[in-house]
Amino acid sequence: MNVVSKIKGLRDWFPVPQKSGRLNIVRWVLLEGNWIAVTSALLSFVFATLMLVGTLWTFEMQVLLTETPAVQTILNTLLSGIILLVSIVVSINSIVLSHDISSIDTQENRIKGAIEFRRDIGNMTEAGESPSDPASFLNLMATVIHDRVTALEEVAEESEGEVAQDIQGYVDDISETVELIGGQNKDTTGAEFGVLWLGLGVDYGEYLDRSRTLRGTYDSKMSDTFNERVDDLVQAFQMFAIGKEYFKTLYYTREVAHLSRTLLIVALPSILVTASAILAINGGVLPEVWVFGLSPLLSFVATVFTIALAPFLVLTAYMLRLATVAQKTAVAGPFSLQ
Repeated sequence: MNVVSKIKGLRDWFPVPQKSGRLNIVRWVLLEGNWIAVTSALLSFVFATLMLVGTLWTFEMQVLLTETPAVQTILNTLLSGIILLVSIVVSINSIVLSHDISSIDTQENRIKGAIEFRRDIGNMTEAGESPSDPASFLNLMATVIHDRVTALEEVAEESEGEVAQDIQGYVDDISETVELIGGQNKDTTGAEFGVLWLGLGVDYGEYLDRSRTLRGTYDSKMSDTFNERVDDLVQAFQMFAIGKEYFKTLYYTREVAHLSRTLLIVALPSILVTASAILAINGGVLPEVWVFGLSPLLSFVATVFTIALAPFLVLTAYMLRLATVAQKTAVAGPFSLQ
């Protein structure tokens, strides 16, 4: 395993310092971290918080457990919530996956559309490349857009004054974006969400709008070749937009399916532990073993509550990421929400 692979694997589990030396914890939680690592961090935070509060807030845990129904009431509520949560998420998963359950005509049109799209992508390159994964797609589109914006720059060199400045500024902006995508994408693999995020972060709507503005403003001052180069660049951005939205849809489908499967796995032990804790408290069968100098009752309560909250924390880890992707990609063509 090379150094790059080790760093990438480390980034999945722990935030890795950026070039500035800072740790971007928020970005790691929302976009980069492995969902198991994020969920484990949330579980550890909940457990540590409960232990800290129980240690600093000096109340009689024995009295709280044996003479008041507060803990049992909360655990009963959590037990009902776990069952309801799993039912709702599985229902949502069924709705999402129902998109794949359709008639043969719909499936045929979908497959034909995908084949036609890949054919159009292949026609944009001399080698006829037709990528099927996010990494290859981003690499190819970065190359195509770079070549076409370079061709536009060569034609625009004949212009002077304000026209040349506007076009050169537009070309420079696109070149920086393409260089960013192509450079970062070299160290990623097609199945990683980090690859998809490189494409999601590109506001192609702005470039489409500026392309049409340039053509409309300088149509009478520029040659037909210039207009053709602009059209070629617009076509490349349109193909990039379609591919980006398609891969985003595949990502949503995969993540929702993973969420449902994970919740079903986590919910069962969580229900068993919560129900057993309710019975133990009701029967007065409480632990009396000290571990690392920690109060048995405090450790018992903190552990039970953390396990009871595990399904909710799993849902939180997934939904934070899905909601972030939805927010960052609220764009359709030249229209976007800033």
